[in-house]
Amino acid sequence: MTYFQPTRRAFLIGAAAAGGAAYLRGSTALASLDPNSFTADRIFHASHYGPFEAVVRDGELININAITELDAQPTEMLMYGVKDRTYDKSRIDYPMVRKSYLENWQNGDTKPELRGKEPYVRVDWDTVWSLTAKALLDTATDFGNEAIFSSSYGGWANAGNFRPNVMQGRLLNLIGGCTNTQGDWSAGASQICLPRVIGDMEVYSAQTAWEVIRDNTDVFVFVGCDPIKNNRIEYTVADHQMSGPWAEIRDAGCKFISINPQRTASDEYVGAEWIKIVPNTDTALFLAMAHHVLEQGLEDQAYMDKYTIGADKWIAYVKGEDDGTPKTPEWAAAITGIDAAQIRELAELLAKSRTEIAGAWSLQRAQHGEMTHWAIVNFAALTGKIGKPGQGVGFSWHYGGGGMPQSFKSTPTGLSQGRNWVKGICPASRITEMLENPGAEFSYNGMTGTYPDVKMIYNAGNNFMSHQQDTNRLIKALEKVDHIVSVDVWWTAATRWADIVMPACSTLERDDISVGGTYSNDKVYAMKKVIEPVGESLSDYHICEGLADKMNLWTQFTDAMDLMDHIEEAYSRSAAAEHTPFEEFWEKGYARQEVPEEARRWVRHGDFYTDPDKNPLHTNSGKIEMFCEEIAGFNLDDCPGMPVWMEKHEYLGNAREGQLHVVSPHPWYRLHSQMDQSSTLRDLYKIQGREPARINRQDAEARGIEDGDLIELYNDRGTIIAGAILSDDIMPGVVSVYEGAWPSLDSKGRCNSGLVNFLTSTQRSSGLSQATSANTVLCEMRKCEDPEGPNMAYEKPEIIEDYEIAEIDEDLLGLDRVEQITENLLADATEGEKIFYERCTVCHGPREVSHFTQNQWKGITPSMFPRAGLDENEATLVMEFLMANASDAPKADSLQ
Repeated sequence: MTYFQPTRRAFLIGAAAAGGAAYLRGSTALASLDPNSFTADRIFHASHYGPFEAVVRDGELININAITELDAQPTEMLMYGVKDRTYDKSRIDYPMVRKSYLENWQNGDTKPELRGKEPYVRVDWDTVWSLTAKALLDTATDFGNEAIFSSSYGGWANAGNFRPNVMQGRLLNLIGGCTNTQGDWSAGASQICLPRVIGDMEVYSAQTAWEVIRDNTDVFVFVGCDPIKNNRIEYTVADHQMSGPWAEIRDAGCKFISINPQRTASDEYVGAEWIKIVPNTDTALFLAMAHHVLEQGLEDQAYMDKYTIGADKWIAYVKGEDDGTPKTPEWAAAITGIDAAQIRELAELLAKSRTEIAGAWSLQRAQHGEMTHWAIVNFAALTGKIGKPGQGVGFSWHYGGGGMPQSFKSTPTGLSQGRNWVKGICPASRITEMLENPGAEFSYNGMTGTYPDVKMIYNAGNNFMSHQQDTNRLIKALEKVDHIVSVDVWWTAATRWADIVMPACSTLERDDISVGGTYSNDKVYAMKKVIEPVGESLSDYHICEGLADKMNLWTQFTDAMDLMDHIEEAYSRSAAAEHTPFEEFWEKGYARQEVPEEARRWVRHGDFYTDPDKNPLHTNSGKIEMFCEEIAGFNLDDCPGMPVWMEKHEYLGNAREGQLHVVSPHPWYRLHSQMDQSSTLRDLYKIQGREPARINRQDAEARGIEDGDLIELYNDRGTIIAGAILSDDIMPGVVSVYEGAWPSLDSKGRCNSGLVNFLTSTQRSSGLSQATSANTVLCEMRKCEDPEGPNMAYEKPEIIEDYEIAEIDEDLLGLDRVEQITENLLADATEGEKIFYERCTVCHGPREVSHFTQNQWKGITPSMFPRAGLDENEATLVMEFLMANASDAPKADSLQ
């Protein structure tokens, strides 16, 4: 078989891409051209890092131009990283198959233990489509669709609507679906707990408008929160509009306090008072502050009587009436490392002031993570803050431009994923447990599920190998899987441990559409094709289109439309289409969506505070549940019905001498693992080519470590090599390593790149959410005396270019099985069901209706429906479907 022999669909795909280029390219009106310079195209595009104009000469990307009217503070990730990674040597140029898999796909002796170790063979598209189709159909017919597992959760691959996880979901659902992940790594504990406590996920919700904070807030508390850093990137398109407002809030006289094991960029920017705290002990702090508030009579009893339920039970616990241990400041001082007098002073300040408390998602990425945000909610309710202007709680200030006023407008919605007929799930951080324990039962969201016996993993645009905890254990567990397919632009960890690798092109090499601001939604952006695809890469849409064609499902996948037609339809469903025609929008590159004046006065939970009877919360009681009978009724020993202090399985409170607590915050120069391959960015922060580790100067000196040394961080799960950064702005006993590095194993099994997840534990947060506890981890530290050469994480694996293989006989693929499978999927669907699966399954909510309770759906639909562009009648139909099929509807009692 020759490398360049095209299939029928591949030929049509290539022709369509080339033919569409002339129409889609062309300069925008945003940047003037130097009349004396050589002519170059300025082409509008948008990314997680901001909108920009790509400067293209002779078909090559030569520069990135920021657009200051759209992006207030362009970052280095935009200005350097986007160009760097486009042509980086880590690009996957051609379809690839692991050597043993290619040689033995017919007899099944594919040697999965050699993943990550043996070479890949360059093949053509028809070969990878054929082998992938056979693997899908073999798995579905022999073991059921639940044996196909999608690790493509979340959709963070790029900012476009036509993301790889959506394209993959649409394709796989045409043959019956697959086991999906549920929840996510970002905020998996609170997104399950908080809807029962305060009627909303909170972690993905808009925050009080910043002008309200500026004009009303006396004290703003960052609890692990670092908005200046984390708002550098976005799930959609970042515009960095909150940088100026933070300065205005600071300059208006608001006092900032930061409770954190380390001092952050945000602390510096707003001049925050830094209060050091032992990691994972925030719950104890807020319990102790509550005790002091009660002791001083500073509680707001009238507020609790009107707006809360269960306060008496929680107060009894705080006073020690339940267990004989009053949660005094002295009690908390021994746990948190904060002096008891300082705890009292802080409690009085927060209780007596107009206080806003911002809790980071990182707080709940811990064992018993549900407790921390809940404790903050209870303290704010105890002191009568929630819903008042400039006061209360917010758990998304650090994300998505939290604080920017909202347009409340509908945004473009892309292709539907359709219905997934597999009801079972795997909680997002439990992949390793699922692979190790097929058939085992697990609890999740008050229901019981069973782990499937996974035979195939399909991964698209997701580097799950870098963000799954205890990476060594995951690598071993993957040996039980028969087929691993990975679709990506670069040789990330998730592709290096795959059998079949399909090269996706970057968004610069195709067209898409997106929006600006997760919460503001005040712009719609064109993501225009900038250059031709690198190598033989294809867009995720066209990769799935080719695979659908291989399985005779092309018409169903495409709706017989071109990608550009789908983009235009997506735009038509946005509010911007009401005033700006598509052609005008596409030519200019963006369309604004007006923000109403009243949005500048919006207060989180303000309507509830104003009239709780008319605007009840979506909890069982309609009030803030300081004690939740529903959660208590699950009888979970690691998640009781109210926020209490529970000791962690490993933290500084039970550490052996010499152990350190590892925290792994989001990086400054990356979006998780994205941008790690940018050599320009690595030069700005890597230490001898490895991930930096911020350590306290005392801890370093005690071990003979100097600034810039390579160090080993290790425990019984693994070892990583990192570069030491000595600092007085991190408390003793704590080491900070950014998450998301690309891994590279040396001959001793150490990660020579510094991926922190070789240290982290798969310990669950609790049986309620099964969320990650990545920030509950201890390690030891020493100077690295024997590093092995440079970090090889960004080099291509060994590739065999001239391997001779026979053309695949399509009779061996069993493609006729598709018809048998699809015939079994026919079902009568209600109109509300159709609308839900077509337009409401691309955000943070579940893709399967039975995975949320009725109240959880009520809590997320106020933000979900506008984004899906549903009118009142459509929203009613979908809500009827959700209420009839939610997990607590009469007929639903499990995840099966």
